[in-house]
Amino acid sequence: MDQAGLTNEQTEKVLQFQDLTGIEDINICRDVLIRHQWDLEVAIQEQLNIREGRPSMYAASNDVRAPQVINDRFLQHVFPARMASGRDGNGSSGGFTGFLGYFLKYVFQLCYDTFSSIITAFLSVFRSDERIVTDPLGDVMNFIQAYREKYPQHPVFYQGTYAQALNDAKQELKFLLVYLHSDASNVQDVQRFCSETLSDHSVIDYINRNMLFWGCDVSSPEGYRVSHSINARTYPVMVMIGLRVNKMIIVGRMEGHCPPEELLRRLQVVFNDNEVWLNHARAERLERSLTQSLRQQQDEAYEQSLRADQEKERKKQLEREELLRAQQAQEDEKRAEQQKKEDIARLKIDMASRVPSEPSQDSPDSISVVFKLPSGERIERRFQSSSSLEDVYNYVFCHPSSPDTFEITTNFPKRVLNTKDSQSSMTLKEAGLKNREVLFVNDLDA
Repeated sequence: MDQAGLTNEQTEKVLQFQDLTGIEDINICRDVLIRHQWDLEVAIQEQLNIREGRPSMYAASNDVRAPQVINDRFLQHVFPARMASGRDGNGSSGGFTGFLGYFLKYVFQLCYDTFSSIITAFLSVFRSDERIVTDPLGDVMNFIQAYREKYPQHPVFYQGTYAQALNDAKQELKFLLVYLHSDASNVQDVQRFCSETLSDHSVIDYINRNMLFWGCDVSSPEGYRVSHSINARTYPVMVMIGLRVNKMIIVGRMEGHCPPEELLRRLQVVFNDNEVWLNHARAERLERSLTQSLRQQQDEAYEQSLRADQEKERKKQLEREELLRAQQAQEDEKRAEQQKKEDIARLKIDMASRVPSEPSQDSPDSISVVFKLPSGERIERRFQSSSSLEDVYNYVFCHPSSPDTFEITTNFPKRVLNTKDSQSSMTLKEAGLKNREVLFVNDLDA
């Protein structure tokens, strides 16, 4: 088995299907599973239905259209009724005379069949004796029941309409063997064919293993319609239909009674000569399935690659947005800082007018205060003893070298000169400050 394109799970299912169904050709097992979307349970049930003669799980309704069947004698093996009678018991011909007689009869019969087909087609233009088919499935089931009661041993009949059988044969790439039964003509041959040939175990086994078997009585509307479609004139008659170049073609025609060995030989000849077309169809179907599977895998790989690219692009977009947010935050922070500095600068200008003027050195109420800034710079300023602590704070705040946020403390004992709340109006005298007092300015942002 060519395992190209099959996973381990699919290979295991093929082996399980072969073990459970007993189909020798493992390629057929693979094809059946592919057509059933690798559903092992459904594929096995379908094979059991076919073997037991039950309608396919996928057979359509009774009014399904049957695929067109090409009935061309140049494309089929024809085994007329004279062929069996022209042989002796050992299957050998009766010499040159017998062969010449058979050849002349065959040529005459071919000409007669062609002429009668033309006459029949011409007459059908002016009259229609076609029976109305109202219950094709009922016609088939009634025939199977009646046949089973009269001939218990027989191949498994397909329990469905002719259209369903054709569609299943085409779908499953199997041969369809059609048997048309008639109790009104060649009664002795029909009875012998059913009781001896179709009851033979080797014939039953071969048909059940290699093809679908459909039958009907020509006295029913369904059987009558099928007999016209295959141009049946001699009974019993069997035709084998198979797929060839994507068309359903009658590839073998067997007319009249013949012994089991002869029927088996005919079936094998037709089967062997036309199996190559089914194998070719299986190979094409498998190639289409593998191509579809490969295309699906490529599509899935493309989708995964596309999703991966989209995810990468999404992450890049998130990174770009995050970077933009960080840059925006930095710019906002810088603008806020700049705005703060500008606000403080304006505030210093505004508060400079609030600072009382410096008293003269000989003023009796003046107090000289030395401020030590965080930068180490020392500045000295005189204030009136009646000036408030807020005036002192405003002076320091408005000095170009002072920090933006600060506190003023005494040296010893160390205490903070609170310029907020009720203490902001406290005078220097009330705060206990004396002449030549040294105060420390501490940067609160440092």
